[in-house]
Amino acid sequence: MALSALGDELSCSICLNLYTEPVSLRCGHNFCRDCIVTALDTQEGSGVYSCPECREEYVEFPTLEKNRKLCNIVENFRSTQQKEEKSKILCTYCVDSLTAAVKTCQHCETSMCDKHLTAHNKTVNHVLVEPTSSFIIKKCFIHKKLLEYYCSEDAVCLCVSCCLVGKHKGHEVELLDEALEKKKKQLRNILEKITMKRDTIEMRVQNLQDHKSKAQEKADDAKKRVTTLFEDIRRQLEVQEQRTLSEISRQVEEVSLSINDLIKQLEIQNEILSRQIGRIENLCIMTDPITVLQDLKSDTDEVLLDQEADTEQNLKESSVCDLDDFMISLALHRSITGLITVMQLKTNFNIHYATDLLLDIKTTNKFVVLSDDLRTASATETQQIRPPLPQRFTLYNQVMSMETFSHGRHYWEVEVGDCGDWDVGFCYPSIKREGKESSIGYNNKSCCFGKNENKYSCINDFRKQMLSPESPVKRLGIYLDYEGVRMSFYDLSNSIRHLHTFTSPTTKLIEPLHAVFCLSKGAWVKLVSPVFSIKP
Repeated sequence: MALSALGDELSCSICLNLYTEPVSLRCGHNFCRDCIVTALDTQEGSGVYSCPECREEYVEFPTLEKNRKLCNIVENFRSTQQKEEKSKILCTYCVDSLTAAVKTCQHCETSMCDKHLTAHNKTVNHVLVEPTSSFIIKKCFIHKKLLEYYCSEDAVCLCVSCCLVGKHKGHEVELLDEALEKKKKQLRNILEKITMKRDTIEMRVQNLQDHKSKAQEKADDAKKRVTTLFEDIRRQLEVQEQRTLSEISRQVEEVSLSINDLIKQLEIQNEILSRQIGRIENLCIMTDPITVLQDLKSDTDEVLLDQEADTEQNLKESSVCDLDDFMISLALHRSITGLITVMQLKTNFNIHYATDLLLDIKTTNKFVVLSDDLRTASATETQQIRPPLPQRFTLYNQVMSMETFSHGRHYWEVEVGDCGDWDVGFCYPSIKREGKESSIGYNNKSCCFGKNENKYSCINDFRKQMLSPESPVKRLGIYLDYEGVRMSFYDLSNSIRHLHTFTSPTTKLIEPLHAVFCLSKGAWVKLVSPVFSIKP
């Protein structure tokens, strides 16, 4: 009973048999690998996966972890169960006592203990097998004779009569034991291959799991870095805000002090004028002419002096200082510019912003025109007069950059026109300059992203991948990580969108890289400075 109960615990709830290669879900329930894979595959169309036991849901196909400990327990139980089943088969000849059989004779269809087996072997030479009570499967269902041979042509077991008569007559047959060894050898070879394949898959799954974990760790670090950065930005903004507000307060205080000083001077002048007004009013009501006339002269002189003082005061008032709007704006601009510079240094991760990238006229096809600043290229129908040079592209309207990139991480931006077709990419200096192999993307020395008949694609080594941006591409961001062998294209037309990345974690770049462009009639490209770059 205890063994039976244990067998129930070690049985898959889907197939109700003992576990075969048991795997675990995140919720802790175990199933045969094939059973749970089949069950989850049937749920694929529902948009969510669930455990058959507890119904816990998974948004993605759940990870199936092999339960090695449970697998060992099942194997031990299965071995014990087989031994117990063997022990239940009793010796046919032991009537007085129940003795377990050690062998079964297929000819006699009897099972024997050690004692009766010894006597049996002395009299006949029959085929003995492990103790069993199933004899029917060991005999030919046509001739009711023991199956002793194997027909490899029809892949069936035969008795003697089957070999001599019937449809198997004349077929190549062999003894069961020999066929068994051959079959086991084949099975071992198949098992070895399957095991290797399974191990490879498990290794790939583990690698993907590790990659997923690393990606999550990288994302967590990036989130932490971004959070810290924005906290710093907010802190710096508050500092710069306080500095600018302090400058405004300083100017207000300076203006206030200047105005207060002028007001004090005017109040003094006002007091003097009030006294003069009082004296003059007294003189006006006097009747003695001598007194009035004699005092009027001195008062007139004083009024004249006061008028002069008034003139000087008016000049002072006309020069009263006001808030210096430009100085406030300058302080604000310097604060923000300094903050942007600091933030740029903190966020560029050693990226060089290639703001001085120029086009090389020595490589320019004769049907491509360059601007005076060597930053714009456009295709034309008029052939340009240029000397033949080994660097010049002859068949396609292409042009390379002067600069090369042999190490580090770099970023630049390109504007593209609405008309015509264009390609923007990278190439080795050793790219051919004439013939069909000079077309960027259609060799092993270049790659590009481009537009052809309003359809977008990425091309590398003749391999073309179609892309579908959300809107027409008008401005591109291009990123190169030379050591990491990563070349990425971003659409900057509206919001930033990743378009495509060429990468090869196992291959290194063997030459420096140029920026390269290809244009059809009416198309143009322009190298532009990143919108966030700060020029000195």
